[in-house]
Amino acid sequence: MGTGNCSGVTEFILLGFSEAPELRVTLFSVFLLIYGVTVLGNLGMMAVIQVSCHLHTPMYFFLSHLSFVDFCYSTVIVPNVLSSILNKGKAISFLECMVQFYFFCAYAITEVFLLAVMAYDRFVAIYNPLLYTVTMSRNLCVELVSCCYLCGMVCSLIHLCFALEIPSYTSNVIDHFFCDLPPLLSLACSDVTMNELLLYIVATFNEITTIVIILTSYLLILITILRMHSAEGRRKAFSTCASHLTVILVFHGTILFTYCQPSSENSMDTDKVATVFYTVVIPMLNPLIYSLRNKDVKEALKKVLGSRLPFEKLFS
Repeated sequence: MGTGNCSGVTEFILLGFSEAPELRVTLFSVFLLIYGVTVLGNLGMMAVIQVSCHLHTPMYFFLSHLSFVDFCYSTVIVPNVLSSILNKGKAISFLECMVQFYFFCAYAITEVFLLAVMAYDRFVAIYNPLLYTVTMSRNLCVELVSCCYLCGMVCSLIHLCFALEIPSYTSNVIDHFFCDLPPLLSLACSDVTMNELLLYIVATFNEITTIVIILTSYLLILITILRMHSAEGRRKAFSTCASHLTVILVFHGTILFTYCQPSSENSMDTDKVATVFYTVVIPMLNPLIYSLRNKDVKEALKKVLGSRLPFEKLFS
């Protein structure tokens, strides 16, 4: 890329959704509603799991961390989105931009690995339920979750270090609603082939590794379920896995679409729509998917709220 109009930047302008000013009020209301549901759903899920003794199992331990991760990376993104909608373009300092990217990337990658760990947890629970709590000991659960966070932080740090090496940009206007790496690289004056290659390799490696774990776990789960003699047992086993599979398909589908193909394949507008889905919508859906059809969570909600609301009728 030429360097005629290149310079260092001290701040970026996030265009967000300024190309549709007539939808500003609608977009702000929708994002605010989604974020409110996200915060209430994820913090509520964490609180219910924490105060309900019968939910102190490996499955809900992982689910509480999934809720925490969803809350965190949604909070990293959505408040700035709301501000940019109101301000018709949000100015963000270079440092704030890099920090936002780091934490978003760290939490997103953590979720990728956490979903794989949860698939393994479901396999252990269905394959040998009598030894489930012994096999998935507290120490093992903590170690698995710690590895998920470590993978997220290390991968994000690698991308951040390479991004900080970019000396100048053609513009400080980012056609996106947050500081994601692809739109940043599109503004770089210097050769960013290594950055793009690294992004593709790391994202693809993480996806392949976790998808292999997930597919292997669910293949073994399927074999175990088909060997069950009880129809009721098979139904319960399928029901236990349905929520997790739904989350996996939606989350990994958008990740693969956005990051695991050459950048030229997608337009920035298409990437923006896909990114909205997994950064804003999915963190709201996860607690709903995991709780509304979960009898244990509904019973815990009854006890916590101290009411006799007909949850089964409301959520059936």
